Amino acid sequence: MSAVEQQPADASLSSNSSSSFEVVEADAANKYEAVVPHWFYCKVTDSRERWIPFSTQDSEKLEAAQKMRKDDEELVVPISGGRYDVHLKQRQCYAVYWEEEVSEVRRCTWFYKGEKDNKYVPYSESFSEELEEAYMIAVTLDEWKKKLESPNREIIILHNPKLMVHYHPVTVSDDWGSSSAEQGRPRTVKRGVENISVDIHSGEPEQIDHLVFVVHGIGPACDIRFRSIIQCVNDFRAVSLSMLQAHFRKAQEQQQIGRVEFLPVNWHSRLHSTGVDVDLERITLPSINRLRHFINDTILDVFFYNSATYCQTIVDTVASEMNRLYLLFLQRNPDYKGGVSIAGHSLGKGCSLVRGPSMVNLQDEILEKLELSEYSTVFEKEKMDRQALLLCTEQNLKDMGIPLGPRMKILHYISSERETQVRGPGSAGNPSSRRNCPYPDVSFGQVSANYPQLIYKPAIFFAFGSPIGMFLTVRGVKRIDPSYSLPTCKGFFNIFHPFDPVAYRIEPMIVPDVEFEPMLLPHHKGRKRMHLELKEGLTRMSMDLKNNLLGSLRVAWQSFTRAPLPAVEAASTESEAESQNCSDGQTEASPINVGMLNGGHRIDYVLQEKPIESFNEYLFALQGHLCYWESEDTVLLVLKEIYQTQGIMLDQPLQ
Repeated sequence: MSAVEQQPADASLSSNSSSSFEVVEADAANKYEAVVPHWFYCKVTDSRERWIPFSTQDSEKLEAAQKMRKDDEELVVPISGGRYDVHLKQRQCYAVYWEEEVSEVRRCTWFYKGEKDNKYVPYSESFSEELEEAYMIAVTLDEWKKKLESPNREIIILHNPKLMVHYHPVTVSDDWGSSSAEQGRPRTVKRGVENISVDIHSGEPEQIDHLVFVVHGIGPACDIRFRSIIQCVNDFRAVSLSMLQAHFRKAQEQQQIGRVEFLPVNWHSRLHSTGVDVDLERITLPSINRLRHFINDTILDVFFYNSATYCQTIVDTVASEMNRLYLLFLQRNPDYKGGVSIAGHSLGKGCSLVRGPSMVNLQDEILEKLELSEYSTVFEKEKMDRQALLLCTEQNLKDMGIPLGPRMKILHYISSERETQVRGPGSAGNPSSRRNCPYPDVSFGQVSANYPQLIYKPAIFFAFGSPIGMFLTVRGVKRIDPSYSLPTCKGFFNIFHPFDPVAYRIEPMIVPDVEFEPMLLPHHKGRKRMHLELKEGLTRMSMDLKNNLLGSLRVAWQSFTRAPLPAVEAASTESEAESQNCSDGQTEASPINVGMLNGGHRIDYVLQEKPIESFNEYLFALQGHLCYWESEDTVLLVLKEIYQTQGIMLDQPLQ
């Protein structure tokens, strides 16, 4: 009996247990979790909007500031390594160091797929809140197929957590001319940035170890895609971050390093805002308009640099801009203790040489012509360049301790030079004027400019595809003294692509009597590119075949004459030595003395061309001049040399 009575009780217990499990499962299924926001900014290109996510680091920083901010309070949050400021109340992003269009900023939670490029577009913050509230109710009550209308009168339907669509109304006209709105093709709606396909970077180290100012070359466009110096330097900076992770991982893990900051220096816009463009427009022919506009905008920068009037404008602009950027950088990074370097692309290298080799070597050449080389140290101590020399009076020279005889020689030269300048450029071509000047080869062809001083001492100069060797040569500087070094800068690297039509070497100007190759830059992944190794392998193979053939001939001759043949032995020995030299290649340990311009180290560095580029040098010439911004090999050399000054080396030396 008790057993029979017990059965319903067990059944009841089982039923209650089952229903309780269902309740728990339902609660778990209907549990609502708030969406995690991510911050985006809007870039407008050719009237098209593109929404780009901030890095995870910056997004978290903005979200934390948003939660702290009071309703009417305006908080400014530095992001992107301090290069931009976000004004939270305005929801706008401003560039700090350069001029750029203000970008809209948005705290994003809901997205819909765009119409043309299938990129996801964030809803406005207010409508996203409506969507989130509707989603919360649907999840909590398990009531779906919610229909909402956007501010643009578009319909969004929440079918279930996995399927939410956005209907864009399409206007259709009938045969009678009346129009009606119908639902167009549905677009996917996603909740949360984790559900859309978008690349989000983690961020960059806050610690800055070194600052590099990057000066652009001729024209407003800096690469094959006609991008500005700002965009190209952004690429260069991004490549540097990836190279730090790949080749300085040990130093990063030990928190010895942070990153290198690269800031663009823009002089083109300042030069072309002087009114010269308007003057050129008046005299420009109307035919082939695009080509003439391109020439006015780019190639004329070279002539400006060689013009006494505009060269001074370029030099002043570059120096003042670098000084301005440096002071602003220190203002935003008051604890910064690192060094500063300068990189110049193309003509930008010549523009950034505040006291370049052309000026100092010219002064040394003047003293040498006057047979007064022993006084060069006196002039160097007084920081005298050619411009200052021409302003000297007899009393100035007396105060410097120059004796009467040398003083008279210098004053006679100054007098002759001033007379030449007063007569104007035409006198340079007048043979009589050249005969009147006892030192005619010293100054003709020189552009006289007053080179301003920087408020810091650069550690290293990096030249990318630079024509500075050509400019020095056409200005009459045939040789750079091996003992010469930049007064305030110990490092000088001339980096170029082998097919770059604008690049010129520097080392042959220091060592004119010896022919030798530039240093081959190692590939960032180690070893040489495969096609270069193949080319060297074939060269080595041909040398081996030649040696074997000579060896066979020698053995055959010896069998006939029973005596060695000195000529064949000498040829064989010479071939073996040539083969050995070919296989060894050029290394940093080369005995070639290239002077002190780079502290006794090699100056010219050539990039390895890509396999496709080796098929046609002319086809890739322009690309060769504009390839440096995304070149891992170039960036890695810059980082290696900068961190080497701090005693930090690569994880693995590159072969």
